[in-house]
Amino acid sequence: QVQLVESGGGLVQAGGSLRLSCAASGRIFRSMGWYRQAPGKQRELVAVIGSGDDTNYADSVKGRFTASGDKNTVYLYMNTLKPEDTAVYYCYARDIFREYWGQGTQVTVSS
Repeated sequence: QVQLVESGGGLVQAGGSLRLSCAASGRIFRSMGWYRQAPGKQRELVAVIGSGDDTNYADSVKGRFTASGDKNTVYLYMNTLKPEDTAVYYCYARDIFREYWGQGTQVTVSS
C-alpha cells in the first residue's frame, strides 16, 4: 500500500521560512509535488515536479517557493512566507495508474 508521509509544517511569522518533506514508501512516481487548501477554499496546486523534471508553480508562490526531489521524495522550500500562505499542505504523487495524497500538514503564517 502506498503511503505519503509528510513533515515540516508549523507556525511561522510573516517573512519567515519553512521546509516541507514528503517521503513515499517503495514506489517510483511519474510526478510528485504539493497542493494546499485554505479554510473555505478549494484545494489548489502549489508546485508539482513533472516526469520530465519540469516544475509547475502557482503564480502566487513563484520566486518564493522551490520544489525539489526525486521520484519518491519531494521537498518544498518556502521563503518569504505570507499570511495568505496559511493552509493545509498536501503531498501529491502520481504513477501510471492513479493519484495519491498525503494526510496533510498545517502551515500557519502569522502577521
